[in-house]
Amino acid sequence: MNKTWVVVADACRARFFTAEKPAGPLNEIETLSNPEARLHEGDLVSDRGGRDANAAGASHGFGTARSAKDETANRFAGEVCAHLEQGRQKHAFGKLYVLGAPGFLGMMRKHQSSGLRNLISDEIAKDLTTQSPERIRAQLPEYL
Repeated sequence: MNKTWVVVADACRARFFTAEKPAGPLNEIETLSNPEARLHEGDLVSDRGGRDANAAGASHGFGTARSAKDETANRFAGEVCAHLEQGRQKHAFGKLYVLGAPGFLGMMRKHQSSGLRNLISDEIAKDLTTQSPERIRAQLPEYL
């Protein structure tokens, strides 16, 4: 249970790493991807929002509070947190570091259980999903 996990995530991809020793290197153990996040908004919705007309004949569009891209990212944040929760329940790690794009970190917080939140040692608001394990490790404390 002394194992440390590091997750690096954005709306498109989440990479999971483990560190066997506090000063050791990161080893990538898994990657989750969200290909829908790379699509344009128009590719995610089937048609435009509806329209409504009032008695005077003027019309206005029905909008949604959240875009389809936001919904896709929020759904993926839930998937990433569910994966972390499974690891927590299996006692796969005793400490967790979360690095991610700032907006995506906020979405992830909404999906975290209190038990998972208690294992998070630090959150770093940087999008490093495309970086090497060595560059990601350089953003973390010397001893995890």
